[in-house]
Amino acid sequence: MTFTRRVSSCFSQFLGFANRSFNSYKLPGDPSSSPSLTYGIHIFHCPDEVGIVAKLSERIASRGGNILGADVFVPQNKNVFYSRSEFVFDPVRWPRKQMDEDFLKLSNMFSAIRSVARVPALDPKFKIAVLASKQDHCLVDLLYGWQEGRLPVDITCVISNHHRGPNNNVMHFLERNGIPYHYLHTTEGNKREREILELVLNTDFLVLARYMQVLSGQFLRTYGKDVINIHHGLLPSFKGF
Repeated sequence: MTFTRRVSSCFSQFLGFANRSFNSYKLPGDPSSSPSLTYGIHIFHCPDEVGIVAKLSERIASRGGNILGADVFVPQNKNVFYSRSEFVFDPVRWPRKQMDEDFLKLSNMFSAIRSVARVPALDPKFKIAVLASKQDHCLVDLLYGWQEGRLPVDITCVISNHHRGPNNNVMHFLERNGIPYHYLHTTEGNKREREILELVLNTDFLVLARYMQVLSGQFLRTYGKDVINIHHGLLPSFKGF
């Protein structure tokens, strides 16, 4: 089977959070639906075969969940399947622990390479560190989204190879919110990667907010977790993330 991938430019969707309010959402045809359903996201990666989408949909529906959107990607000439599903559910009818058990059964059924379920309202927040350079716009957008509650993460620190003075608006924001700022001057021969690794040791992933340095392969292997690179998409030249 061949699908066309829909690519999202929304960083918050990567985290499993959508800019929607489900306070009055009810499942179609179910007058007893909870007035405050919970939002969830499921990521699936496995060898391709017939029936994966059907089983995923069946599992969510069997627990009273309702799928709001789904992205499926099957590369041509490669036996691999990727999907990302957004859904709402009643945590009383589908407890969080049961959800993990249900998706684990699907993982075993399809020999999944990766299967991750996230419920932002119930799960611990991701711990992230942000790397930035001189330009503020990507960093400011990310911090604003975090302040508005659209990014369900804990920002452990901001690391930059550019010095920002005490009267900088970004510095004022970070100080007000108790977010540490680390200035690490870089040169062509020293990217300060050892110091960066020490600062991000306990994070779940990194976000490069227009960080104008190339991280080495050794850094990526040592860190061993996801690294997201974001920048503004100035169409048509730069599509962004």
